[in-house]
Amino acid sequence: MTLYMSPAEADAAIAALSPQIELYAELLVKKGVAIRPGQELVVQSPVECADFARMVVRKAYEARAGHVTVIWHDDVMTRLEYENVGLPYFEHTPSWKVEQLNSLAEKGACFLFLEGSDPDALKGIDPAKPATASRARNAECRAFRDGMDFGRNAWCIAGVPVETWASKVFPDCPKREAVYRLWMAILQVARSDGDDPQAAWETHNATFEKNKRLLNGSNFKALRYKSKNGTDLRIGLNKGHIWEGGCARTVNGSTYFPNIPTEEIFTTPNRLEVEGVVHSALPLVHQGQLVKDFWLRFEDGRVVDYDAAQGKEVLQLIIETDENSCRLGEVALISKNTPIRQTGLIFFDTLYDENASCHLALGMGFPECIEGGYDMTPDELLAHGVNRSHTHVDFMIGADDLNIWGIRQDDTEAALFINGQWAWEN
Repeated sequence: MTLYMSPAEADAAIAALSPQIELYAELLVKKGVAIRPGQELVVQSPVECADFARMVVRKAYEARAGHVTVIWHDDVMTRLEYENVGLPYFEHTPSWKVEQLNSLAEKGACFLFLEGSDPDALKGIDPAKPATASRARNAECRAFRDGMDFGRNAWCIAGVPVETWASKVFPDCPKREAVYRLWMAILQVARSDGDDPQAAWETHNATFEKNKRLLNGSNFKALRYKSKNGTDLRIGLNKGHIWEGGCARTVNGSTYFPNIPTEEIFTTPNRLEVEGVVHSALPLVHQGQLVKDFWLRFEDGRVVDYDAAQGKEVLQLIIETDENSCRLGEVALISKNTPIRQTGLIFFDTLYDENASCHLALGMGFPECIEGGYDMTPDELLAHGVNRSHTHVDFMIGADDLNIWGIRQDDTEAALFINGQWAWEN
């Protein structure tokens, strides 16, 4: 017989985590977005996480932030909007939202996105509506998007539990106990369950350097993927490509962590040189809708065929967002020997699940992943093989038996991954 916590017991357990949760908030401010004295911080937060958002705001002012703007969102109200407003409304972002995001970015703000939502929030909603709204926002809020894409604004995405999400991850637990368990998991995988999370992240960042040196020194021209689930894929790499991972840097030299947690080493592939089939290893939650057990077939860099056991229409809208959303913008390598994978949990959230598995992304590529990329125009990046799109959607492909080879300039191969982990871990 399983004994569960009462709501009062679960709330007491969450309260006992307060010192660690406070250290986590401080980590997001000081290492995540790396706030500078006098700088504006923009916090996007679920309304359900108001207590944690207030803690973040307090930590930001303690770190001498110039001002903090909080933008709230709510799954229930978002669903009501999509249920009751016609598709044409979402073809453009309201001008006040465009002005808000663009002006904050142009003034040098950093952005903290607190992620916590129901993975099924938009189940049954016409997927064209959120897809259209996302495309419009990315197209019209150019200063905001380009500020993050081209290293002008520091940003960080980090998770905070809400009851609906926690219940999806821990479906057998009462709601409050599920929140407690999700808090425990978030703190663990974010290396925020010890006495000094900021020091832990400095140490963690150092571990990325070895793998980046190896990959950048190898100058592979392509990667080859193979798995028993049917994955058989070849991905070309750009001339002058750079592998990144761990902390990122703005053009003015500030270091920050775009994702907390993060375990990935990544680069941008050649948008025209992807051939073969790849199968998903974990579900994809995209804009509140679930895509499961899907595959993609590529020819000349484009997705030419695909299917999914669930959510095929959502997958279609991702692929058809614009003319280049059918091409890859990212390849990321992650060993299965990571804290997230070792929890044994499926988080139903890309921030976490992508860091438990090698993944790819459809859509926008990264300027920092090619030599001189920040100094190139969008057309020059495109000419160098870096994809350009209004979307960027990660999907997980890291099956336990996934093997990956790096193809050298002379066509010889080097094993990079054997059975889902770095070759040197075997």
